[in-house]
Amino acid sequence: MSIHIGAEKDAIAPIVLLPGDPLRAKRIADELMRDLQTYNTVRGMLGFTGMMPVPDMGEVRVSVQGSGMGMPSLSIYVNELFNSYGVKTVVRVGTCGALQDGMRPGDLVIAQGACSDSNLNRRRYRGMDFAPLADADLLFAAIRAARARGEPVRVGNVLSTDLFYADHDPDEWKMWAASGVLAVEMETAELYTLAARKGRRALSILTVSDVLPTGEAMNAQERETSFHHMVGLALAACFAG
Repeated sequence: MSIHIGAEKDAIAPIVLLPGDPLRAKRIADELMRDLQTYNTVRGMLGFTGMMPVPDMGEVRVSVQGSGMGMPSLSIYVNELFNSYGVKTVVRVGTCGALQDGMRPGDLVIAQGACSDSNLNRRRYRGMDFAPLADADLLFAAIRAARARGEPVRVGNVLSTDLFYADHDPDEWKMWAASGVLAVEMETAELYTLAARKGRRALSILTVSDVLPTGEAMNAQERETSFHHMVGLALAACFAG
């Protein structure tokens, strides 16, 4: 067991899907897993392991773990997954806010890299910048899988922010959009940094929940049922030949 994950060492699979919302983790497990085991309930941050179907492979053993919102919360769970449970691959499946004109609620984004307004990496790297990137094999496998399925995806940089509400310049997002950043969320930069530091694999696959240029947005129910395409791409990428 680790401090925040109350699982025995072999209870967690080498591949973990990582939604922010623990109730989304439960929904993924309930709807898509067989032979389900609950391995964590500590602080209500639910974790499950079970068998999930992968085309041309049958069923594979996968875990799904809630991470909470924001980079500090994700950092706790991903550090423990890597350090205490030997997890090799983590794929974040979450939501994001689109920054580009022409994007719509429900669009899929694959994050090849993550900008950030956080000081986490400045503290780690003595005031210098580190460029958090996706694992190349996972990234290319997810793109190939999306094309094979005929699923349109956007691939590019995202912004991982510490501020959910606009306590800063409400038009600041336009600066990032002008440099081609696709979307804003709160976790990917930390996930990619931890994977790089630990020699593990990580990818973020995101569903657009709202569009900043137009104000379009999913409702709460749509947010909670938007994970099927993300999970399918995540599994296809993780188990690509």
